[in-house]
Amino acid sequence: MSKKTLVLGASLKPDRYSNMAIRKLVNYNQETVAFGMRSGEVAGVPIDTELVDYKDIDTVTLYLNPTRQQEYYDYVVNLKPKRVIFNPGTENPAFYTILKAHNITFEVACTLVLLSTNQY
Repeated sequence: MSKKTLVLGASLKPDRYSNMAIRKLVNYNQETVAFGMRSGEVAGVPIDTELVDYKDIDTVTLYLNPTRQQEYYDYVVNLKPKRVIFNPGTENPAFYTILKAHNITFEVACTLVLLSTNQY
């Protein structure tokens, strides 16, 4: 079953993990939307450079370091995702507390590994 996923911190650079995640999500037939600093397209997924009020987001997968995440706390909470994935390097206890307060599940994991091991 497809879980609509927002890749927050998407990159056009093929060697970036966010880019790899978009491609893998598409390969696994997961509905994917993306936000990044530069507009473009990865595997047919447009990268938005302005915050969009996406509907029915199941998962937000983060590719921003904890300092860069701060400006997106309210945005992520207001999307009301079922879960937020903190990929390696994005771990953020302050954000965990905010998510817990809003009953949003989070996990410290790697989206690429979750997909590859059928745990997504």
